[in-house]
Amino acid sequence: MSEPRGRNLKSLFKRMPAFSSGAIPDARILGVSMDSRRVRPGWLFAAIKGESANGYDYIPQALANGAAAVMGSLPAPAGLAVPYIQIDGDIHAAVAYLAAALHDFPARKLRMIGVTGTDGKTTTTSMIYHILRCAGIRVGMISTVSAQIGERVLDTGFHVTTPEAPDIQGYLAEMVRAGLTHCVLETTSHGLVQGRVTACDFDAAVITNVTHEHLDYHGSYENYLRAKGLLFESLAQTPRKRVGNLRAAVLNKDDQSYAYLKRVSPARQVSYSMLNEADLWADEIDNQPEELAFTCRFGKEKTLRVRTPMTGIYNVSNSLAALGLCVNLLGVPAETAVRALASMPGVPGRMERIDLGQPFSAIVDFAHTPNALSRALETARGQTRGRLIAVFGSAGLRDREKRKMMPAVSIRQADLTFLTAEDPRTESLDAILQDMAEAAVEAGGREGANFWRVPDRGEAIRAAVRTALPGDLVIVCGKGHEQSMCFEKTEYPWDDRQAVRAALAELLGVQGPQMPWLPTSQEKPGNQPLS
Repeated sequence: MSEPRGRNLKSLFKRMPAFSSGAIPDARILGVSMDSRRVRPGWLFAAIKGESANGYDYIPQALANGAAAVMGSLPAPAGLAVPYIQIDGDIHAAVAYLAAALHDFPARKLRMIGVTGTDGKTTTTSMIYHILRCAGIRVGMISTVSAQIGERVLDTGFHVTTPEAPDIQGYLAEMVRAGLTHCVLETTSHGLVQGRVTACDFDAAVITNVTHEHLDYHGSYENYLRAKGLLFESLAQTPRKRVGNLRAAVLNKDDQSYAYLKRVSPARQVSYSMLNEADLWADEIDNQPEELAFTCRFGKEKTLRVRTPMTGIYNVSNSLAALGLCVNLLGVPAETAVRALASMPGVPGRMERIDLGQPFSAIVDFAHTPNALSRALETARGQTRGRLIAVFGSAGLRDREKRKMMPAVSIRQADLTFLTAEDPRTESLDAILQDMAEAAVEAGGREGANFWRVPDRGEAIRAAVRTALPGDLVIVCGKGHEQSMCFEKTEYPWDDRQAVRAALAELLGVQGPQMPWLPTSQEKPGNQPLS
């Protein structure tokens, strides 16, 4: 990512909402970061007190790396040798606006499309991106998987769906320099509440659904829904752009979020449904293992048959959301959009098949919520005549209700279940698995008969593929595209797709990748921690 040229702090703050009650120092900065390790000479370090770390403790490291100024919400530390700005208000929003000002507010030069929801965000974001590219629109994308800027593909991180504000503004600036006109940005509730997408100046907002997730952070479903609603409420505050303002929302009429989001969204709305008449609705759905097909009714004016390799009933909703945005709001011809969905490439880690010639199917999917797991297992069930074998875990320091709900889903919908590690963090993995096992028993499971606890994820995957018979289907859920797993506070290299390939290669006696190593493994360490 290229660095902005140096800017004077006084001139930058003049272009921002009022955040500081004191005088702004006369100093030039080249960049801004909330991570002291990423600070470079001439940058400003934003010291923020987070959930697990206090940025003020890392000011010395930021200074050692060349920080030219420090910004925070507390009084300046004694003896600080560089200029300090005390923020009066939301420090996260101040960081976002400062980063945007450094890059001359790139979102105001782009048509900004935000996609949010519990499940299906990445797929819907990718569908919109693919349709717009096929329509000849110069579009970029920032998703869970990557940032795509022209032909460049940039990694957006290990566990963060929405990157931090300085990174987002840097990506948007690159899109402007590359001559792009549109950006599709996958947006989480954390990203909205924590100000990561502040100053992104959205023109349109798309919802997939709002189901049980992140209640550990938001406290209740109502708070979680309100967090999602921030994206839709922000449309009214987007400054006027030379490209014009859409100020429009794409809403899921089948989801429990519909009434609330309809109320907080601007007047211009597009609704979609599989159950009710809407601006776009689907019927005559045919979900086959290799293709999903349905009839899309664009109001009363046009009816087209949609075919896409993105299988699973839930992808009807994702497709409708993408079509509603592209066709109804951005004016892409319906025929062009439908043709694009037919050529839609797979999304990494979403119902991704792994085939080394084994006599059974193996799939890796990102499903990590009760709703997503249920939909993934429903789709997988339709793709096998044999047994359905599920492997998944539940993250530590996250919504504890999920670890009770997900095993119950698997006991009901899969034939065999392997419960294993998934980012236990500082929680006891044994305690997490105990909670999950108790929930499985309560749902009718019998440990040792139709479900097992296997703490090491690599061993759990090995056990699942060893158990599989010809015609069965093994589905490994929860990590998808992610490239690391967290134990305590350390990230270890981990890729479910590599792990499944390694297990299959061992089973078949063919050459394949090495099984990634985790602290739960009994084997000799084969990789080094990432952090």
